[in-house]
Amino acid sequence: MNNTKTKKLVVAALMTAIIAITAQISIPIGAVPLSLGVLGVLLAGLLLPPTLCAASLATYVLIGAIGLPVFAGFKGGPAVLVGPTGGYILGYFLLALIPALIVKYKLPIWCEFAGAGLGLLLDYLLGTFWFMFVTENTFIASLGFCVTPFVIPDIAKIIAAVLLARAIRKRMSAQLSFE
Repeated sequence: MNNTKTKKLVVAALMTAIIAITAQISIPIGAVPLSLGVLGVLLAGLLLPPTLCAASLATYVLIGAIGLPVFAGFKGGPAVLVGPTGGYILGYFLLALIPALIVKYKLPIWCEFAGAGLGLLLDYLLGTFWFMFVTENTFIASLGFCVTPFVIPDIAKIIAAVLLARAIRKRMSAQLSFE
């Protein structure tokens, strides 16, 4: 394996670990915990090219699915993925891949913010519909449980992730070059 392939795999694995660690920094506020996992997922999207980002997220989901406690609240196993919060975890792919594509095409900073916001909106939609299906709650009730308490903290995570990722990319441009 050449040095570039090794570097790519190491960075993708590191981002998987960061997602798993940030997911544990959570506050249980109901059926869906307030977690920094969204921040970790956004960083993966803003720092990795789309294919590595998808691989990193797939690894995170797979290691959680086999039972390692990487999901918020040190949870793991297939029951989490088919439970009320499973849609949000699967929505992480959208949350990360939209910003990853924006960074890949070197679009301006406002596009990174907008892409992260769009990814978050899609994650909210997928997760909320999943939550509705699993819990048999109405759409309005599900929004109240799963979206309303998280909007302001998640906007703060978007701002932090974009600014932090830009600083990391600037300082580490040679080391993070995947071309």
